[in-house]
Formats: sequence, C-alpha cells, structure tokens
Amino acid sequence: MKKYIYSFREGSRGMKSLLGGKGANLSEMTKIGIPVPFGFTISTEVCDIFTRTGEYPESFAEQLEENLRLLEVSMLKKLGDPKDPLLVSVRSGAAASMPGMMDTILNLGLNDETVKGLVKKTGNPRFAYDSYRRFVQMFGDVVMGVSHDLFEEALEQMKEEVGFESDTDLTAEHLKELVGRYKKIIASKSSDEFPKNPLRQMKASIEAVFKSWNNPRARSYRQIHGITGLLGTAVNIQAMVFGNMGDDSGTGVTFTRNPSTGEKQLYGEFLMNAQGEDVVAGIRTPIPIQELEKINKPIFDELMAATDKLEKHYKDMQDIEFTIERGKLFLLQTRNGKRTAEAAVNIACELFDEGLITKEEALLKVDASLLNQLLHPQIKKSAEKNVIATGLPASPGAATGKIVFNSDDATDMVADKNEKVILVRKETSPEDINGMCMAEGILTSRGGMTSHAAVVCRGMGKCCVAGCNGIVVNANAKKLIIGDMVLNEGAVITLDGSTGEVILGKMEMQIPELSENFQRLMTWADEFRTLKIRTNADTPGDCKKALKFGAEGVGLCRTEHMFFDESRIHLVRKMILAKDEKGRSEPLKKLQEFQSEDFEEIFRVMGDKPVTIRLLDPPLHEFLPDTESSIADLAKEFDMTADELKVIVSGLREVNPMLGHRGCRLGITYPDIYQMQVRAITEAAMKVSKTGVKVCAEIEIPLVGTVRELEFLRNIVKETINEYIGKINFRYKIGTMIEVPRACLTANDIAKAADFFSFGTNDLTQMTYGYSRDDLGSFVSKYLELGILDADPMASIDQDGVGRLMHICVELGRREKADLEIGICGEQAGDPASVEFCHNLGLNYVSCSPFRVPVARLAAAQAAIRNK
Repeated sequence: MKKYIYSFREGSRGMKSLLGGKGANLSEMTKIGIPVPFGFTISTEVCDIFTRTGEYPESFAEQLEENLRLLEVSMLKKLGDPKDPLLVSVRSGAAASMPGMMDTILNLGLNDETVKGLVKKTGNPRFAYDSYRRFVQMFGDVVMGVSHDLFEEALEQMKEEVGFESDTDLTAEHLKELVGRYKKIIASKSSDEFPKNPLRQMKASIEAVFKSWNNPRARSYRQIHGITGLLGTAVNIQAMVFGNMGDDSGTGVTFTRNPSTGEKQLYGEFLMNAQGEDVVAGIRTPIPIQELEKINKPIFDELMAATDKLEKHYKDMQDIEFTIERGKLFLLQTRNGKRTAEAAVNIACELFDEGLITKEEALLKVDASLLNQLLHPQIKKSAEKNVIATGLPASPGAATGKIVFNSDDATDMVADKNEKVILVRKETSPEDINGMCMAEGILTSRGGMTSHAAVVCRGMGKCCVAGCNGIVVNANAKKLIIGDMVLNEGAVITLDGSTGEVILGKMEMQIPELSENFQRLMTWADEFRTLKIRTNADTPGDCKKALKFGAEGVGLCRTEHMFFDESRIHLVRKMILAKDEKGRSEPLKKLQEFQSEDFEEIFRVMGDKPVTIRLLDPPLHEFLPDTESSIADLAKEFDMTADELKVIVSGLREVNPMLGHRGCRLGITYPDIYQMQVRAITEAAMKVSKTGVKVCAEIEIPLVGTVRELEFLRNIVKETINEYIGKINFRYKIGTMIEVPRACLTANDIAKAADFFSFGTNDLTQMTYGYSRDDLGSFVSKYLELGILDADPMASIDQDGVGRLMHICVELGRREKADLEIGICGEQAGDPASVEFCHNLGLNYVSCSPFRVPVARLAAAQAAIRNK
C-alpha cells in the first residue's frame, strides 16, 4: 500500500517535496528533541491527486484513521470526547515557503458538547469559549466561505453592547453568546450549518486547505516569486497547545537573528494569554521578545537554548513560532527565515565567520535576486523632512507615491496610469498580494514587525512602515487621518522603512553605500564564477555605475539612444527627410562628430575592457513625430507643408515594425548610416588608444537572419575601418546579435562571418513565441492564471523554447569556430535562473543593466558551485 500520511516520527527535513517545508521541519524538530506537539502530515501527492481528480487516493481514509488513532494514543485524548477532547490544528505547508497564502484552521474538534469537557478539564470557561468562538469564525471563513468581516462586525457589536474596548475583557458568557451569533451568521450566509461532528470538521478542513493551493492569492504569490513545479501543499494535523489559557500562557514568533539587519540577537514578538493569530494579525500590539525574560526567565532561557540549537542544526537563521501553555514551552514551526538583502549578506558572512558554513555555502545562502534591495534608493540625508507619523520600521528602503487604500486601486493606478503608489491599510492580508506587488511601499496602522505586511514586504524587497498607531485609515471614505490632518486618495507621501517615518510629500532619494560584507560576498563570488559579467550601458555615467558594481565590460551599447538627445534629434530627422545620399551626408557628418565624442567618453571610462557597440537598430519612423501638432511644428522647421511631412511619416510607418525595416536591413538599404557610426567608433578608439588605453571595440550588426546579410555588412564595416589603414591602434571585432530564430538554426554558416555572437533575447523571445512584448501584458496574466505559461517569457529565459534555440546556436556556432565568443544581453540576462542557464550553456558572458551586475555576479558563482 502506497504511503500518503506520515507521523512526525517518520519524516525528516530531506522529505520537503513530499511533506512540505513545515511538515519536514516538524518531523526534524521531533527527531532532534525539540518540544513539538505531536501530529502527522498528509503528503503533497494527495493534494496533487485531489486537485486533478476531486477525489482522494484509495487507501487515504484508512491511513487518516490510523494516524488519528496514533495521535489520540500519544496525547491520551480522543477527538470528539465530551470529557477530555483532543483539539487539533489543520495547516497548509508547501515545499516552498508561502507565508499566509493558504489556509489554516485552529481549535478543531470543538462543538457544544466538547467545549463543556474543555471547561471541566481546564477549569477555565473563558479560555474554552474563546477557543470555540475562534474556531467557529475560522471554520466559517475558511471552510464555509462566510466573510471574515461579518464575524469581526459581530465581535465589535458585542464589545459595544457590553461597553468593553478589548477582546480580552469579554467574559465566558459573552463569548458563549458570541458563538451562537457566529453560528447564526453561518446559517444565514451558507448553504449548510456549522458541523457538530469533529471528524466531519477535520475532513472538510483538509479539503479546504487543499483547495486553497489554487486560491487567487496563492497563485499570485507563486507567479510573483517564480514558484513552479510543485505538486501542491501538504496538510499538517497537529495537537493544539494553547497560549490563551491565562497569564502563564502565551504565544509568539521569533527569528534567531534580526531579519532586517542580520544582527545576531533574538528578534520577535509575543503576547501573553493569546493565540497565534493575535500576534500576526495586528489585533493586539505585541511585546518585544526580550521582555519575556522579565515575565518568565526559565521559559525565555529554554526558548534561547532551543533557537540556538535549531540555528546550528539548520545552519541558517530560523523563523520560529512558539506557544507557552501553562508554563510549558512548545515550538510549533521552524523554517529558514525570510530576510532583507542586507540581512542575507550579513548572516551569510557571519555564519562563515562563526565556522558554521563554508564560503560556497555562504554564497548559496543569499538569494541573488534580493541584492537589488541593497541598491534601492534611500532618503537623502540632507533633505528636510516633514514627519507626520512614525510606525515600526518593518522593511527597509524608502518609497514615494500617491496614497491608495485598496489592492485593486493600486493595481489600476500603476497599470493604467503608470503612477507610483503607496498602499495604505489598517493591516494587510494575503488578498492584498497583487496590490502590494504593484505598490512602491506599504503603510499599515496595525501589526508588528512580524505582521503579514512586514514579512511579505521584506521578501519582496519593498519598503514598509507597520503598526503606525498615530494614523486612522478610513478605507471606505478613502481618507488617511493623522491628528487634525486629512489626506485623501492621491496625496503624496514618502515612507522610510528603515526608521518607520511617514513623511508628507515627495523626498529626494540617494543610493546607499555598499557594506564591507557585501564587498566580501562579491569577492567570494568572483573566486568561484567562470561566467563574465558585462553591462548594458549607453552613457559614461551608466558605465561608471556598472564598473563600481563589478562589470567586466559593456555587452550592449545601444547607439540609437544617443540620437534621441535634444541637440541631435533635429539632425537625425534631417537625415531621414533627405531625398538622397547627398542630402544625408551633411547631417550624418555632424552626427558622426557627436557619436565619436560619445564613444570616446565610454572608451575612456571602460579602459581596457571590451565595449560592444550595436549599430542602429530601430526603424526610422521612431525618430519622427506622430501627432498632428508635432508634425505641423516639424514641417515648419523643415520648410514643407504638414501634408508633405505626413506622407513621408506614413510611408515610413509599418504594419509590423518589429519585423520590418530595421537592424541590418536598415544598414543594407542605407549603408551610409552604418559607415558614419563605424567611422565614429574608429576615430574615438584611435584617439583614446593614443593615451595608452588598450581599447577593445566590438562592432555588432543587429537582427541578422542570413549569413549573406552579415557578409555584406561585414565588408562595409571592414572597408570603412580600412579608410584609416596604417593608423589603427586598437583591438576590434565584428560580430552579430542573434535575435532571429533562423540565425540560431544556421549559426554554423553565420559563424563564418562573425568574430562573436550576442543573444538578444528580447527579440528572440518575441519571434519565437510570436508575441509582441508591448502587447503581451493584455493576456499574459490570464495565461499565467490558467497555467498555460509558468512564467512571463519576457522576464526569464524560456528554456524549452528560446533556450533550445540558444543551445542549437551555441552548438552549431562552435562547431564552426571552437573559440567563438558568445554572450547574452537581453532584459532576461540579469535574472538568476537565466544566468544559471547561460553558465550551463557555456556562454562567455551575460550583460545586464548596471544595477543588476551584482545580482548576475552572485548568480554566476552560485551556478558554478551548484554545477561543479
């Protein structure tokens, strides 16, 4: 009989894909002697079968009964026993951490009879009915689909009726009455009544957790974080321990190190006489973990010992949930803690310094994509600030934007109006995931440092100020009230996630200095990586930034970007509107001077490092105006009628410009444009080389699809350079950008005329899929939702499609020329998964934006370590 359910004594951390991260860790904790409430895990295979068929495997019911019996024997209690009932939690837990995205049910097993047994057994009627009302609310919301807000409204109404402000002031009788009201809400809003039978409760809860694997927030989270290939979620059924049994009980969340900075100290929060959701939901303001030492030193010392043991066992910073039940400590979960980039770098370096891990392990500890956070803007230190409120510094960095009060408005304002927004909420919930992703930063009036908003923002690298008690959020009226000040939707504020400050208006930002540990990590990365990292840069300023971040050359300099400068666009238009080659010669001569100056500055900055310069690529109509008024203005400037100019603009405009008169096709029909650019490159290189710099210019011909195109233009480039015969004092190569699928399939022929290849994956992806990247947004979200695509193909290299073409190209190209230099410079090049793919493909370099260079350096080292 195939095994589908494992007790905590049977699993291990190596069974993560089967038991999920939570289940595997609970088994591991049990194995090493950590006090864990006993339970069992239903495997991810069951979720996969249930999701596909709507049914459970044949032996599932028998195994569930077996493991429930084992749990009852271990706890000396029975589910549904009216005298001493076993109560359990039902929690999700996938192989990849997805905090808060799927569903949880606590206190399962309570009904009108078992609650009396709980009262008798504990002698605490308030605790029993508090647990019961929480269970009815959770079950009604998660399993029966009744809105959480209806239960919250009933709770608030009850407190108002009896004149209490806090939930903890309510008596057992109040809570008993509240249970009745909750059941009436369920009966009126659901097709069924609240079930009395505990086994029925359990089966319905298991099904609800499995269904939550594909709820909108879980799907969105997986899309945002690139989580693919998992079977589903496991379900953990675990004996309940209670933190709300009185003042000798409590619950909390703690990290073994500070998840924002990496500092080695216990970092977390707790509440006495509370259950776990009270800490993370922001209903009550939690207490810093260090205060536990004053309240109960033996428990604090035991917690310190357990957290230290777990960190050393897992060799990483741990995120731990714990409960104290009547003076006894239990640990409910441990996992590698989510952290900011700063913390990740510091923790990796310090774990190495402490002798717990090797350099290779330290490099693998840091999520390469997180390094972008270290380069995020911060508020300029000299800037004057009008601080209007202060909350908790929940996730570092700074952000400015217009206030919005719900996730949908955030998404709409960014997608439709390209606005920068700050999402303001009382507290965030998993349903806010899309808006949080779109927003620049998050501000909440409730919650602590381990609240949903704080944890999710740290994982996303977004700035967050949480628990800002000085503000009142009225989401319905779309108003943010701070004392006498009222800010409406659209008002601009700035958040400082490092200090917790909320600042009125837009603030000037600055890029932070990189830490010593960051530099150490980058030095280690360079020891292991074999893949070179270049940058996509069109200006000397971009080149300087990239060099600071460790770039080893320019992999793509887009010459057309230089043409859009105000001082040059007139000359470009004059060249386009000229009727013949003679008419083009004058503006081209002046453009050559400008281009030569540009290249000269770039060559000086880059020194001996290679600089790949792509010759003009876009279609000419992109340089001309497209509105009636701008056409009329330009016509006057060139002494022609607006109608005459319209005819020219219309003649240049194409039905499908992506596949039209651009790239090498432009160079073949207007060779004088490419000749001008090559002369500019040659003169700049010669001038800089005279100063002792060993310039290396790589001249790149774009959009080649046949070897004859490349041969024709290579000859023009060579002839143009040979105009300076006897003066050439610099190194140069002539190559092509591989963007057309046909070029990949005929790479052996094209390699005969090329000194190097560089994949342009933006166009290669467009042409492989037949997607326009400008229009992809109109349908890609639906494709991702339906599982037609696993990821946006413009964000990361599609290894099954584009990747296969690249593989064919490399194999054919190097069959013709064994030492052919091959790189990549598309938008996807800085993505860690794409970097690893390029490493495994044997490319010479990847080229990405300046701020992605550190990401690529680390990702390249990780690829080398993983693929030794």
